[in-house]
Amino acid sequence: MLELMVKGGWIMWPILACSLTAAILFIDFLSGIYTIVNRGNTAEAVTICDQTPGPVAHIVRTGLLHSDEKPEELKQTITKAGLGEIPRLEKNLGGLLTIAQIAPLLGLLGTVIGLIRIFMQMQQNAPLAEIGDLSGGIWQALITTAVGLCVSIPSFAGYNFLLSRVERITLNMEYAAEEVYHFLVYERTEHGDEGYETL
Repeated sequence: MLELMVKGGWIMWPILACSLTAAILFIDFLSGIYTIVNRGNTAEAVTICDQTPGPVAHIVRTGLLHSDEKPEELKQTITKAGLGEIPRLEKNLGGLLTIAQIAPLLGLLGTVIGLIRIFMQMQQNAPLAEIGDLSGGIWQALITTAVGLCVSIPSFAGYNFLLSRVERITLNMEYAAEEVYHFLVYERTEHGDEGYETL
């Protein structure tokens, strides 16, 4: 791990710092919610979830609002809430991947058309074809390939970055769903629903 950090250069340290900060904020959010619920103020916990953007807060809110359900029903409700968030996270990934795949193919098409122009010029002006007659096709072949790659490379990089973010958020959602479920079921078992307000 340390070797990768060194090879990645100084930029790896801010990335690591952001990752650790996100993890700490995530754990603090859940701890804060649990503390408030333990005080018997479920309504306040739901309000905090409403004010916190993101799918994890939505899952926690769903669990709190359905805390009076039986454990099996509660688990299904939380799971459905998580599954409902995934399509929203993946909404634009398909389009980005399509652009990343199509752009180099369009560049290749431009290259082929440029080569066709070159051979047409060679045939029309044979045997005295000059470089000036061929340069238009050569330029087209090179430029379309370069532009296609220039569009494809950042699109594909962006797709992979967003995909990794979606996977990380999905893992956080799964963790939050399990934690909220076990917390609510444990609280209900221990306190017999005494600490929960009716919402």
